[in-house]
Amino acid sequence: MLELKGIGKSFPGVKALDDITLTFKPGEVHALMGENGAGKSTLMKIITGVYKPDEGQVYLDGSEMHFKNYRDAVDHEISMVSQEIQVISEATVAENIVLDRLDRFGRYGVVNWKKVNETAAQYLGMVGLKLDPTQKIGGLTAAQKQLIQIAKALSCNAKYILLDEPTSSLTGYETKTLLEIVRKLKRDQVGVIFISHKIEEVLEVCDKVSVLRDGKFVGTRDCGNSERSDIVRMMIGRKEDMAHKGFLTVGEEKVLEAKDITVYGQFDHVNMDLRKGEILGLSGLVGSGRTEFVRLLIGIDKMDEGEVYVNGKRAQIHSLQDALDKYRIGYVTENRKEEGLILDNTVGFNLTIGIWKRLASKIHRIQTKEEQRLVGDMIRKMEVKTPDEKTKVSSLSGGNQQKISIGKWLAAQCDILIIDEPTVGVDIGAKEYIHNLIWDLADKEHKSIILISSDMPELISLSRRILVFNDQKIVGEINNLNERELSYAEVSEKIGEYLA
Repeated sequence: MLELKGIGKSFPGVKALDDITLTFKPGEVHALMGENGAGKSTLMKIITGVYKPDEGQVYLDGSEMHFKNYRDAVDHEISMVSQEIQVISEATVAENIVLDRLDRFGRYGVVNWKKVNETAAQYLGMVGLKLDPTQKIGGLTAAQKQLIQIAKALSCNAKYILLDEPTSSLTGYETKTLLEIVRKLKRDQVGVIFISHKIEEVLEVCDKVSVLRDGKFVGTRDCGNSERSDIVRMMIGRKEDMAHKGFLTVGEEKVLEAKDITVYGQFDHVNMDLRKGEILGLSGLVGSGRTEFVRLLIGIDKMDEGEVYVNGKRAQIHSLQDALDKYRIGYVTENRKEEGLILDNTVGFNLTIGIWKRLASKIHRIQTKEEQRLVGDMIRKMEVKTPDEKTKVSSLSGGNQQKISIGKWLAAQCDILIIDEPTVGVDIGAKEYIHNLIWDLADKEHKSIILISSDMPELISLSRRILVFNDQKIVGEINNLNERELSYAEVSEKIGEYLA
């Protein structure tokens, strides 16, 4: 067994964990839940030697462990998939998968690359990725990188695998594959610690669920005897508010049009339009072209043919800065940690980075008082939980980081906002807030929003129209969502038919 007894951990000004005692068994899938900042990831880092506890002990099969680092935990057959994407962009897919054990694939300092690539291919297949093991990982999507991290953990053949938000960037299809992998690990007597904000997943695949709140242990329940409402109350101390408004006034005016967008070998004359005040959902599997398509529209990547129109006029967009400065288009990336935020800088810096030109005085210096006012207003509007605007973003929870990632574009007063996976890795409370924020941006401020999401209930709740992507094509369109003429089940079934 893997046992935690009286674990405590403090950081400056914060008691992250307070007297946590838990037991994890082989052949058991044990969920660990709680809002962002509850202490889940900190506890996992203590188990794997990344952090050392201030109080308490970790026992493995009855012996007290003092892991010096993560490699030490791996050597004791404990592996972890972190919520944060941790890859070496310039290394190959195969190198990232066997990175912790590369020395085992050769003799006398010579690596057997054929064996490395064959091993990587085996585990790529297990997670449903059809990738060349020799290609560099840097150009892949966040979801693909996350699946590669899972393949890396599986390749360790560990007795205990810790999965921290493993499905946060995955669509329903990839999630189904992963959950089947978890079931197989259970049959093979591997102990799985499963951290997730998705209660339905937990109830489907886990045997037990333990809940933390504000660094303290709330309780453990058998999943077979628990309902969603029970777990929500344990997590947030109140009933969940899942109500969504049904009608959204959408204008006839087309604020964004894509005509015959083409990238040779990928997109072939793809067309799309977005109307004023509309929330347009983009659905599809990982690699279907959803994210890649919008990146073409806003100049991050280059198209070979095609035209983009903003408010009826042809747009010249060569970069994300062009999109913002000339056309008031913002882009909340799916990968906030690598692309959306500068983690080592402050809350204030990240919130105002897109509007420095506006804040600059005639002598090209930032107007400090105006900046502080805007930062303070945005922190209050977004309900960011931070000690102050000078706090480093890296120290905040995932939900608060996501609020800042969205807030910087709101500070820039964008009229068109593209939001890619808005609630990846955030807790129920933050998710509820972000959903209401997106709705209010369209309903009250008449912003036009493109919403890319792998969370089907989220996509259906918020979108008034959904385009379905498959193999770099728009293969279907679902209307009538504004008046709720179609149920969740009917919309999900239609999307599934388009993807079949």
